Amino acid sequence: MDADLPTFEFAFPGPLRDQLVAAVLDGSKTTTTGLVQDYEIDGEPLPAVGTRSAVIDSDGRPVAVIELVEVRVARLGDVDLDHARDEGEGFETVAAWRAGHERFWHGDDYRGWLGDPGFTVDDDTPAVLERFRLVETL
Repeated sequence: MDADLPTFEFAFPGPLRDQLVAAVLDGSKTTTTGLVQDYEIDGEPLPAVGTRSAVIDSDGRPVAVIELVEVRVARLGDVDLDHARDEGEGFETVAAWRAGHERFWHGDDYRGWLGDPGFTVDDDTPAVLERFRLVETL
């Protein structure tokens, strides 16, 4: 693995991250969703196709290398079923995907990170939809 690779962290360390990392490693997770505001808050540009990153587990160890093959910005209300299914979390409907993601974005960890205990998303919230491929398991 290239030591200069940026890191890619799914969720916050803990059970959800462990579940998502396992899904990346077994090939069932090939998409992920973030909010545009996360990049703005961190002062980072939106991700770009072709970027390779080291996936980090809950212990901070790199466990895989992924490469972005598609990046698009869409309203949460416009997320499609293919993207939802490819998140590898067992979502069979967009409504189930949305409910799962709202639990994350409306949860204590995310709201605490934001410093906004009343934060909510809606159909018009801009999201970054990323599709990636597993390049290497470490």
